[in-house]
Amino acid sequence: MDSTSCLIYRGTEFTLEWYYDKNGKSVAEKYFLESSEDMQRKILILIKRMGDYGKIFDITKFRNEGNGIYAFKPQPDRYLSFFADGKKIIVTNGFRKKTDKLPHHEKDVAQRFRKDYLTRKTGGKKP
Repeated sequence: MDSTSCLIYRGTEFTLEWYYDKNGKSVAEKYFLESSEDMQRKILILIKRMGDYGKIFDITKFRNEGNGIYAFKPQPDRYLSFFADGKKIIVTNGFRKKTDKLPHHEKDVAQRFRKDYLTRKTGGKKP
């Protein structure tokens, strides 16, 4: 992981990055850094697999949550993300899952961050 940028991992299939807001804050990276070494290792294994192979077939580890949002699932944590141009996956937010269903609030956060990212990448134009 590169502490001087948003880069998490550059694989042969995808580059994975933390989402940063316009103020330079990353909810996902903050959650990651506050996690135990074991939990950090679990998400990094999934990120490396996705970066190198482009797919994780096990829905208990990676899943399409709808509306362009995907979840990396290192039990019991979740990291929401989306696919972006340039073969990138942007990781938006992380949280501890406590119920069977994905919390609406967490998905809303990921969708809001996705919209912000895409708007900023297109120079302020609507994506």
